[in-house]
Amino acid sequence: MKFGVEFVPNVKYYELEYYAKLAEDNGFGYCWITDHYNNRNVYAMLTLLALKTQKMRIGAGVANPYHTHPAVVASAIATINEVSGGRAVLGIAAGDKVTLERIGVKREKPLSRIREAVEVIRALHAGKSVSYDGKFFKLSGAKLDFNAGSIPIYIGAQGPKMLKLAAEIGDGVLINASHPKDFEVARKSIDEGLEKGKDFDVVAYASLSIDGDGEKARNAAKIVVAFIVAGSPDVIFERHGISSEDVEKVRTSLNNAFATGNWKAVNEAVTDEMVDVFSISGTPEDVIERIEKLKKVGVTQVVAGSPIGPNKAKSIKLMGKEIVTRFTN
Repeated sequence: MKFGVEFVPNVKYYELEYYAKLAEDNGFGYCWITDHYNNRNVYAMLTLLALKTQKMRIGAGVANPYHTHPAVVASAIATINEVSGGRAVLGIAAGDKVTLERIGVKREKPLSRIREAVEVIRALHAGKSVSYDGKFFKLSGAKLDFNAGSIPIYIGAQGPKMLKLAAEIGDGVLINASHPKDFEVARKSIDEGLEKGKDFDVVAYASLSIDGDGEKARNAAKIVVAFIVAGSPDVIFERHGISSEDVEKVRTSLNNAFATGNWKAVNEAVTDEMVDVFSISGTPEDVIERIEKLKKVGVTQVVAGSPIGPNKAKSIKLMGKEIVTRFTN
């Protein structure tokens, strides 16, 4: 089992540097930085982390080929690979529909667009002059003027068609899920697209919250879980037996919180069942139990996403001491 950590660059650059270095020092092998226009630029932040860290792989989690052309993505992540001494990884996905619409970008035909983007990026990273005539992207003799090196590409996926595509053309898949049931379902689509014998990283890109006090850890996860619930499709709730009434309470409380600032009501609306389904939360023993189950259904990397814990620094250290060492030694 490999372990990664995800950070949102909505904090000062030196805070991000501190947390990333802390994660590396505590055994995490991957650091993923989210890519949204409203946060600090992902590649600027990755450059800082390339200089601050020595061993861990670092990458965009995730880029999208809607607001950034894949040739620009290819150049940017290749630059990170050079600066970091060959430690870059690239996550790419169709992007968040709502976020893209806020800047006037329509998220259309994600499967075709992702396939083309990955083909373009791989071709440019191969160091050749690229001519490409796709539906979305057209290149005529494009070429990088420096050596990109070998950069694994991970595809963010949820639905069965994108999961299958990820297995066909990616080196790994980033799945925003925390529960073994969701990975049992996802595994079927992955196996459909996976070539026999291919080395493929199945990543649980999870909301995680760990603390010596299990209740404290679970409470810290509730706001993040509320956002996950608000954006999840009905099929997920049906799979886990979560009532539509409870889901509607969460969505209503979130909408009200943006208007009134009453985030306590959001916490109260999130049920214990939702915390169990949409996060990995609790004591080290609780987290170990969940990761063991994820391992059995084929997960090969766990990424600790927000909130990580009630105290981020303490939780990273606790995760390293009690979880990472257990599964990697």
